[in-house]
Amino acid sequence: MSTDYQQAREALGRRLRDLRLSAAGGRLTGTQLAQRLGWPHSKVYKLEGGRQTANPEDLQAWADAVGHPDTGEELLARLGGFESHIRSWRRQLAAGHRPVQDVWNLEVDRSEEIYAWEESVVPGMLQTADYARAIFQRYADLYGSKRDTEEAVRMRILRQQWLHQGGHTFHALVWEAALHSLICAPAVLAAQLDRLAGMIGMDTVDLGIVPLGASLKIPAANGFWVLDDRLVIAEDWHAEIWLDDTDSVATYMRVWHTLRESAVYGLDAQALITRAQRTVHPRA
Repeated sequence: MSTDYQQAREALGRRLRDLRLSAAGGRLTGTQLAQRLGWPHSKVYKLEGGRQTANPEDLQAWADAVGHPDTGEELLARLGGFESHIRSWRRQLAAGHRPVQDVWNLEVDRSEEIYAWEESVVPGMLQTADYARAIFQRYADLYGSKRDTEEAVRMRILRQQWLHQGGHTFHALVWEAALHSLICAPAVLAAQLDRLAGMIGMDTVDLGIVPLGASLKIPAANGFWVLDDRLVIAEDWHAEIWLDDTDSVATYMRVWHTLRESAVYGLDAQALITRAQRTVHPRA
């Protein structure tokens, strides 16, 4: 699926290619430009193909290397246009939830480390199919969107294969409230808590839970995800917000690490899950 964000990145790539082909002194091949810049040639082709997002230094270096330093401001303006990208739910969900999951899967597949904070639900990477189904149905009711729930559930569960590949780590922070939230049937929540308990100790999952009674240095605000050090995806009621500028990524990582200071792990996290399980099953 081609999103507005990706389309903007591809448009910037085409402009970079045009500048390379119209370089002062004659057109340059990608390899020649890479040599001038001291980059691997793959970086040139990724930028031109919209498969990598340039930073401001990359763009000015490109403009200088092709002999058109005056285009630097133009390129920076193009970049600024999609560093902060608001993707409204109304527009995204016009075709249903499945396409949104497809885009997420592509970004997750590109990542090695993912940091997530969720204050009201279990993170999608750790959800059972029944729990995910309940979430999708709630949002379909809210937005009146196309009901492609089963397709969306399949794509979310498919994304979880990432957890079983070497070299990946999912750093998940969850507020304890999410363990008690009956956004689904009690039996579904019970199964979800069982699944969550089984994730503790998994080598690709670093699960922390912030207790309700923990002292917080900052408010437990909206959920967000940081993919490697390149992309933040945050959710609000009206839109999903994608940020890939260095300052925003750094800010969200500071928020994540600050919240982490209030989290518990291992046996202490297991105890919170057990407490929630007893709430769902009072006689357990």
